[in-house]
Amino acid sequence: MSDEVIRSAAKPFPARAALPWLVGAGVYVLLLTLGLRLLNDPDSYSHIAVGRWIMAHGAVPASDSFSFSMYGAPWIAFEWLSEVIYAAVYTLSGWAGVAVLAAAATALAVGLLTRFLLRELSPTPTLLMVIAAVVLLAPHVLARPHMLTLPIMVAWAAALLRCMDRRAPPPYLALPLLVLWANLHGSVVLALGLIGPAVLEALLDEKRSEWPRVLLRWLPFTALAVVACCLTPYGPDPLLMPLTTLSAGHALGWIGEWRPQDFGRVGAFEFLLLAGIFALSRGMTLPVVRALVVLGLLHFALAQVRNADLLAMLAPLYLAAPLARQLGARAEDDAVGSARGVNLTAVGVMIVATGLALMRDLRPPLHNTPEAAVANADLTKAGPVLNDYSFGGYLIFAGIPTFIDGRSELYGGQFIVRYNRALALADLGDFLKLLEQYKLGATLLEPNTPAVALLDRLPDWQRVYSDDVAVVHKRRDAPKK
Repeated sequence: MSDEVIRSAAKPFPARAALPWLVGAGVYVLLLTLGLRLLNDPDSYSHIAVGRWIMAHGAVPASDSFSFSMYGAPWIAFEWLSEVIYAAVYTLSGWAGVAVLAAAATALAVGLLTRFLLRELSPTPTLLMVIAAVVLLAPHVLARPHMLTLPIMVAWAAALLRCMDRRAPPPYLALPLLVLWANLHGSVVLALGLIGPAVLEALLDEKRSEWPRVLLRWLPFTALAVVACCLTPYGPDPLLMPLTTLSAGHALGWIGEWRPQDFGRVGAFEFLLLAGIFALSRGMTLPVVRALVVLGLLHFALAQVRNADLLAMLAPLYLAAPLARQLGARAEDDAVGSARGVNLTAVGVMIVATGLALMRDLRPPLHNTPEAAVANADLTKAGPVLNDYSFGGYLIFAGIPTFIDGRSELYGGQFIVRYNRALALADLGDFLKLLEQYKLGATLLEPNTPAVALLDRLPDWQRVYSDDVAVVHKRRDAPKK
């Protein structure tokens, strides 16, 4: 057989067409294998509970009805659509279905990221960037509303970047994504922020005499984007939610996901940050607008742990075209061909993985689930309960009003600081005052909470239940006269 015949018979692997499916399927199967990890957040309970409330009432809440400490205070469910979706999935298929939904959203986002990177880069640098993104994203892959917005965020940023790379008109067809994003999660203000770099780069690419024309081209698009973000049951209020949350200030430091990055030990974030610095030291350069965007994303990720997912999913998109120009690796140079067989195989694997996952008896981990304590201590009839922050989601799910839960925008910075200082016994007098001010009938706290030891010694309180998850104290009955 001649060399020509051999070459004609050997079909090249269709990397550009198959890789997004393979990467998405791989991430999906991996997440379902680690299904319990997806449920490792107490707020998963409360999001489902809020979703069930919305479906039962046929309306979205305008005030708090889930706590006793803030009952009746103004509050909006700015993630209402995500909560309805999670609640519906939970009703149909339990916690396994919730894990499948979160895994599917993550896999779709990573698959889209791979596809968009392959527009500019060859498979090898694409895979390296996707792996780095997955590593950064991993700690934040939880069954919460933000996971459902990841594919939308990637698609929106990619649409804007396509205009930037090709000097094309604004992507009007992408505007419906904002309506969906605004109803799924309060981070939609980020979508508006990403328009700024696109406009700035368009201005820098033109002579000053052309700037009015560029601004007139982008102004209607920006106005429509703002309107799209306001198409929610609450109007424009969800746009202000990040500012409301951030107004808590230093109080957010008490909440793990709002803390800055910890460099006390070498972790994945620091390793990837050093790798990026090393790459830049080798002569890689970025256009000024792209550099500013990446620096902004890096700042957000350094300032708050939860923002690492923004750096993971957006920075590669802004780096792709400049890196492609410097590496000389164009997507057109890669092998092309039919990937139908590979893609169908990936879909088949995902279907099988979904079926196996739905057969598993998945439940949130015990450290967020004080089910035994609530049942054995009969907390449904104990009166107001001072609960641990991590137990707030479960109490809402169980129909018990909370003292505090994950809705920091409701409680505010002053309340959060007072709560944490009181339970840490940083202000012993205020802890005792708290017990009386809210007429607390019981406490539900983690065993290692400093306040637990004090409650053991207070004559008006008695320990009625304890296990490795929670300790319950109840107020003793007043002595009869």
